[in-house]
Amino acid sequence: MSAPIPKKISQILPKFQNVAQSSHYLVKFGLPHDGKLRSYLRSKGVDYRFHTQDIGLLCNSAVLPGSTFATEVVQGEFQGVTETIPHTRNFTRIKLEFYVDNEYRTLKFLEHWMEYITGASSADSARGGYNFKLNYPENYRSQTTKIVKFEKNYRQNMEWNFVGLYPIALDSTRVQYQSSQLLKASCAFAFERYVCGRADSFSQAKGLAKNTTGPYAQNAADHKEKILMLNPTATPNDQRVDELKKTSNVKESEGIESASYWNNDAFSSFTVSEGYYTAK
Repeated sequence: MSAPIPKKISQILPKFQNVAQSSHYLVKFGLPHDGKLRSYLRSKGVDYRFHTQDIGLLCNSAVLPGSTFATEVVQGEFQGVTETIPHTRNFTRIKLEFYVDNEYRTLKFLEHWMEYITGASSADSARGGYNFKLNYPENYRSQTTKIVKFEKNYRQNMEWNFVGLYPIALDSTRVQYQSSQLLKASCAFAFERYVCGRADSFSQAKGLAKNTTGPYAQNAADHKEKILMLNPTATPNDQRVDELKKTSNVKESEGIESASYWNNDAFSSFTVSEGYYTAK
């Protein structure tokens, strides 16, 4: 190995000026498509807009998921060598912390999601004859919950899409008579696995799913096709729709092709989920 070569501060500084920051992220919950859990939460005062939009904004602390390998120690394959061979990938639980709004919908969202998992008998829950009955996993496990980590310019981003996610442990929430503070609720979530990278149909069609580098993901400095995610969370946001329409009108006159992926949701009007513009 050759001796290290001294570098100027101007050569090193750009490396540290382009590091990711921990304060730019978004959590988006997607409940099962059969609508039973949505209807149950709506009967408890948690509407569609809250669990698709507001609860993610109220998540003040999240963790990017991790995984571990279960291993097996193998001896005797080579003389004097002990090998550790991975055989199963295990996914660890994640813990999210939320601000509690003054209508307590955050607590209702978590409490009644867990309540729905255990089912309910026809008996009064305050009476002695009440019992629990589990619902089927496909009725309460989320298949589309995601955490999006992005930067201040909204161009660089990375997604973690969770499969089979559900709340498994809601921590006790402390209240006290001392100086008032923001009320928070913490909940641990279990999941079957996660997909690192985008997993929507638009990205799959463009060859960008699972962090795959495609023609639409090239660096703009190379004067090649560039992608701009106008609304990567598929949130029903009129401002984002207007932004896409404005981009389409302005950029087409400059030799820019723009497009969007539209999703028809049963609980809202047509909403734009993702959009991009590319150099023709």
